[in-house]
This record gives sequence, structure tokens and C-alpha cells, in this order.
Amino acid sequence: MINDLTVGLKFKLSSFEIEKGKIKEMAMAVGDENPVYYEKQAAVVGGFRDIPVPPTFATVIDMWAGLSFAQINDLLGLEQSRVLHGEQSYEYLADICSGDIITGEGEVVSAIKKKNLDLFTLETTYKNQFNELVLKSRSVIIERQYVL
Repeated sequence: MINDLTVGLKFKLSSFEIEKGKIKEMAMAVGDENPVYYEKQAAVVGGFRDIPVPPTFATVIDMWAGLSFAQINDLLGLEQSRVLHGEQSYEYLADICSGDIITGEGEVVSAIKKKNLDLFTLETTYKNQFNELVLKSRSVIIERQYVL
């Protein structure tokens, strides 16, 4: 439910250390056989300082260090049975590699009503152990409203 307190609502992520094993699991899960995700030597030859994360790896960070989808729904006061994940995008600003420690902060940046839908846009910013902004993600959560 959209209310005056929704936009600007913030939440923090716990620190998350990027592990080679998690990178490998993600690459395997999405079927990416690029050796940069499996071997440090291949990563270095590819121009990385260590094994980099695959493009959608922020989902792993969110899963292990962020709020669950159910917790976000609770935070926004949404009815779980009427909620859909509408959209997801990532903007990488620097490499994220094995050994990095990532922290993040999320914010509800928009809450709008369209017909019988409430749409919430969340942005999360991620920083590394050097306090450098390395990634921004944006997601849209949709809550369907009952029409009588």
C-alpha cells in the first residue's frame, strides 16, 4: 500500500565477502562457461585483478546480505499473495572481484499507482571495502489491488 512514508524508506545490507565458490556457483547456475569466472589466471589474462562476478551476481549479495523478498514486502506493508517482481537492472561502475567486501544501502525511490497496481521502485547502491561505489541496482515491485 502506498503512503506518504513509503518513498525515502531506507534499508541496509550486511557486509558480504565475495567468495570464489559463490562466483563459480552463480556462473554454473546461469550456464556461463567463461573461464574468467572459474580460474584466477584466466581472469588476470582477461584484465581483472581476481575472479570477477558475473553480471547478475548482485542477486547473490542481496540473498545473503540483504532483506528477503518477504521482508521487503513486510517493510512496504504489501500483501505477499498479490506481489510480483516486475523488473531488475544493474549498473556496474567498477569491477567486483573475489575477496572484495561489499556493503549496500537500499531506498524506495518511487511509489506510484497505475490503475489497480501499486509500483514501488527500489534502488540499492553497493560499495567495496575502499568505500568506492561499484554497483547500483534498481528493481520494481508490483502489488495488484483488488478491484470491486
